[in-house]
Amino acid sequence: MTRLTPTGLAIAAVLVLLLALLTARLQRRLGGQVLIAALRTTVQLLLIGLVLDVLFANAHLAWVALLSLVMLAAAGREVRARQNRRLRGPWGYSVGAISMFISSFAVTVLALVVIVRHQPWYDPQYAIPLLGMLLGNTMNGVSIAMDRFTDAAWARRGEIEARLLLGQTASEATSELRKESVGAGLIPIINAMSAAGLVSLPGMMTGQILAGSPPTEAVKYQILIMFLIAVGTGLGTLAAVAITARRIVDERQRLRLERLAPSRR
Repeated sequence: MTRLTPTGLAIAAVLVLLLALLTARLQRRLGGQVLIAALRTTVQLLLIGLVLDVLFANAHLAWVALLSLVMLAAAGREVRARQNRRLRGPWGYSVGAISMFISSFAVTVLALVVIVRHQPWYDPQYAIPLLGMLLGNTMNGVSIAMDRFTDAAWARRGEIEARLLLGQTASEATSELRKESVGAGLIPIINAMSAAGLVSLPGMMTGQILAGSPPTEAVKYQILIMFLIAVGTGLGTLAAVAITARRIVDERQRLRLERLAPSRR
């Protein structure tokens, strides 16, 4: 694979800078967000590259588990930050983290042990990239679903309270909102699977082809990854919406929207 030069990366950075300047003319805050995101990408990827160099040379289950938990903690923070009306207190963070732990970690371990079957199964060369792809996509689905659910619950609070007063359970009163929210959370991965191979060549497949792998082998791994991401995103979204729905209704079947923080928009 052809090595990238600092000049090549600098050209790409200039293009991002131009994008930030163009978007800043429309909205100054948006241009700043582009620059901050680009800076975070650069710093975070450089740091994880150094960490993985060390981890690959000293593969041990404890170190892999520690890095995995750090990744989960960061993903939980991102889920919390992307919500307009998040749950107050520790629940605003823990719902996303718990749902991603249940889904992404379970699917990753299953894939490593049953499908990939590399020895040792926790080899960071396989475990960390696979977990990273699942966490990243599950994080998007969970954050979209939770944001959609809490906003809809606030906007339709009168409807939910009426259903509860008519004797419906909390599950019945919020069923439509939960369906809509889970559907919204699954839109990105459904779109990605629908467009794969026709509109886009997914990242893992592209990377393997650039690294010299046969296209047919790269395709098999990409299909596996897409299926795992879909399952992880689906399970995480279902868990996050279910937990959030339980939090906004108390044990006496009363709507408790004071458990949501004020709108940030």
